[in-house]
Amino acid sequence: MLTGAAAYPAVGLLLSGYGAFFERLHTVQNDYTIPIARLPHEAEGMVVAQISDMHLGPYFSVEDFEQLLGEVAARGADLLAVTGDLFDDERQNEAAAETLAAHVRDYSNGIWYCIGNHEYYHDGRRIVDAMARAGRVRVVLNGAAEVPGRGIYIAGVDYPFAHGDGFAAQKAAFFDAAMADVPPDAVTVLLAHHPEFIDDAAARGNVPLTLTGHTHGSQFGFLGLPLFPVFKYTRGMVRIGDNYGYVHVGNGSWFPLRIGCPPEIAFFRLERKKEQ
Repeated sequence: MLTGAAAYPAVGLLLSGYGAFFERLHTVQNDYTIPIARLPHEAEGMVVAQISDMHLGPYFSVEDFEQLLGEVAARGADLLAVTGDLFDDERQNEAAAETLAAHVRDYSNGIWYCIGNHEYYHDGRRIVDAMARAGRVRVVLNGAAEVPGRGIYIAGVDYPFAHGDGFAAQKAAFFDAAMADVPPDAVTVLLAHHPEFIDDAAARGNVPLTLTGHTHGSQFGFLGLPLFPVFKYTRGMVRIGDNYGYVHVGNGSWFPLRIGCPPEIAFFRLERKKEQ
């Protein structure tokens, strides 16, 4: 028994070293095909890439962000969706915004950004507002816009900070505001930092794909499942009828350790659903 107990710290150190110095630094690519009824022919085969939760700071630098953006661009996509929690360090925020804008030309349909909860800390909201005014990166904040030449809309929502019964009400208000100017029959992709917007999108019906983040996939997993599923939706694909929602595991970290939950770049190919 004592011999076995002595092995536990060694195993812990090995796992910690693997999580900190290998898995956390090796980004994986996950590819998905999303069948969509009434998808405009102009959007057939369109590829959307998603990154999320970089969390600028001691574990993720502007140089790391530049490398990540280079990896995404090299793998090919028509549009890049960034689902919040990038601007988390006052010393690096402005440089990161400039870096993101410099990559807009890598995507024929641009870079689209929705806000996360950490954009409200460390002067992040000011940076997002300045980025929105500049107009190179498309910031969707309780609003939506049509993707030129594609016939679909990208909508984005603010982060709901309310608790208890107020959470559902605030979330619904943000979603309604985001969809207010979207035609009822328009196919829409929703960008939302909080994953429970997946439910709002599924209830609306014309939002077949919702891209979210926030949870980091719990940063610990086993066999593709989160070890700490403290959120309603914590990791991966959620399907509700013909609607799909995705919870991205993040590219940065709360702390420098990932085990069974590597950072990812997610790619979504939109295809017109064949009628039965």
